[in-house]
Amino acid sequence: MGKMSTFTNVSVDGYFAGPNGEIDWFKPEDEEDRKFSAEASKSGGTLIFGRTTYEMMQNYWPTPEAISNNPDVARILNSSPKIVFSRTMKPVSDGPVWKNTRVVHEILPEEIRAMKKQENGDFVILGSGTIVQQLANHGLIDEYGLMVNPIILGTGKYLFKDVTRMNLELLETHKFRNGKVFNRYKPV
Repeated sequence: MGKMSTFTNVSVDGYFAGPNGEIDWFKPEDEEDRKFSAEASKSGGTLIFGRTTYEMMQNYWPTPEAISNNPDVARILNSSPKIVFSRTMKPVSDGPVWKNTRVVHEILPEEIRAMKKQENGDFVILGSGTIVQQLANHGLIDEYGLMVNPIILGTGKYLFKDVTRMNLELLETHKFRNGKVFNRYKPV
């Protein structure tokens, strides 16, 4: 059975975006980050996004700049199958922008459980805080990967807004020279 995990940048106080969705506070990526991301991306699997994160990422990763700056991660992201959860987005046909994308209009827990059983491989939710919230409340996330940026925003879009309480076990932690800390947890 496939595993569903998250990879989300958060502030120390738990926000995944500023009040207007801004992410300009993310600590800039350095060589250590790039190596970590490339290694983490090797596990493959299907990428999951909400519409906002998908549109932001599909506007960057297929570009020559992204391919030049971070070729390993760009190759993996550009070739991986993708699912976008959005009530408003129209189906995406494979084309020159971002290949292997499927749009799903509704989060149905029984369908996601079936996907995890049927499809061979893992699922990674990239960013997409509102999708994380919905899937967490349905008990569909097997691991939470949080890249904690050394900043307190004080306000913004809280990652675990309205999520039911759950206990977590720390599986991994990685401290970066630039002040970021990656923590990986599983529900217990």
